[in-house]
Amino acid sequence: MLTAFTAGLLLISVSELGDKTFFIAVILAMRHSRRLVFIGVTAALAAMTILSVIFGRMVSLLPNDWIHYAEIALFLGFGIKLLYDASRMSAAANGKEVLEEAKEAVEEADSHLKQRSDWAILLEAFILTFMAEWGDRTQFATIALAASSKYPLGVTVGAILGHAICAAIAVIGGRLIAGRISERQITFIGGCLFLLFGIIAAVEGA
Repeated sequence: MLTAFTAGLLLISVSELGDKTFFIAVILAMRHSRRLVFIGVTAALAAMTILSVIFGRMVSLLPNDWIHYAEIALFLGFGIKLLYDASRMSAAANGKEVLEEAKEAVEEADSHLKQRSDWAILLEAFILTFMAEWGDRTQFATIALAASSKYPLGVTVGAILGHAICAAIAVIGGRLIAGRISERQITFIGGCLFLLFGIIAAVEGA
């Protein structure tokens, strides 16, 4: 249980820093109530985590060998891709491209926001975050962890806590660190973490 919790917490905490959903939370918190933004963003990420874990448990009904090799391929594939991406980034890369994408998404949503009620802000934060997270590597990683783990509850709680930590950092201190995040370092660390999980999966299978 503790291993599943730690795996979910570590993987999400590192992978989400500097991600599009992180910057969406940063920008929303600059324009609206930080409390409402945090609730909306965390609720969306928790919902995505629960859906991913449910799907992962459905996948776990497949033959164990299929799940095992798919898990190894997924983690190693993402790890190699992230390390490759990090090698192509300049040392000064600070996530400006991702920040611009997040800013465009928020501005488009704000343009359709007819009222500034608490409910409207919560809904905007929820929808923007949920859509940005759909198909993200952390979603696939959560599915893989849930499919291979005997303790899906541990994966769920760990992943949700990891998301909540990143959301809190984005909402509370994101304005100060948004331009100082080294995208290259975060990507490199994420790549190493995915490779580590892939190696652990391979060793445990052996």
